[in-house]
Amino acid sequence: MSAASELQKLQSQIIACRKCPRLVRWREKVAREKVKRFANEEYWGKPIPSFGDPDARLLLVGLAPAAHGGNRTGRMFTGDNSGNWLYRALHKAGFANQAESTHRNDGLKLTDCYITATLRCAPPFNKPTPKEILNCRPFLLQEIELLRNVQVVIGLGKIGFEAAINGYRELGKIELKAKPKFAHCATYKFGGITFIASFHPSQQNTFTGKLTEAMFDKVFSTAKKFLNRQDAKKILS
Repeated sequence: MSAASELQKLQSQIIACRKCPRLVRWREKVAREKVKRFANEEYWGKPIPSFGDPDARLLLVGLAPAAHGGNRTGRMFTGDNSGNWLYRALHKAGFANQAESTHRNDGLKLTDCYITATLRCAPPFNKPTPKEILNCRPFLLQEIELLRNVQVVIGLGKIGFEAAINGYRELGKIELKAKPKFAHCATYKFGGITFIASFHPSQQNTFTGKLTEAMFDKVFSTAKKFLNRQDAKKILS
């Protein structure tokens, strides 16, 4: 079975997951009760599958779906302001064919980029428990194993960054002498993988100016520089 087929099979397992009773209750409650502005929409209300190019060299690891974003639309970073920021930046950098992501059938496609998350269900108050993160971890580890072309990993938010670093370490793909410090656009190279930290494009960060569009764009331009360097090395060799 190809890596792409195995990734697709894994997403089916993710969608069917009910390991965390608190998250199941919350995501389904939100899907039933909705909010006024989305009262006429049918919510997804299940774990969110990953999204993107199975041959990607760029991997993004986020925190968790939003209650009325991914939990409503069924796609990572879709239907909320965080997604607006992310796909706009990906489009500018050439990883997405359009700058908006509104629903699962809107024609959005990613090239050379794959988006996953630390947690697949929307947690109450955006705060998952350590046990819930642990329950979801095998999905991320399996994806790391199957995404065989990844050269650059962007961690969106401290939790996403640490989940990415720890996942690669746990699988024996990198060795760490010291824990990398999280700071916006901090870059670390371990073995053949470059890790880039980014503030999460949450409203808490974007509305307050902690994360500006220029700062966010820099993360993806930095990722492209590392990927271009790898391309240049292949040509020279």
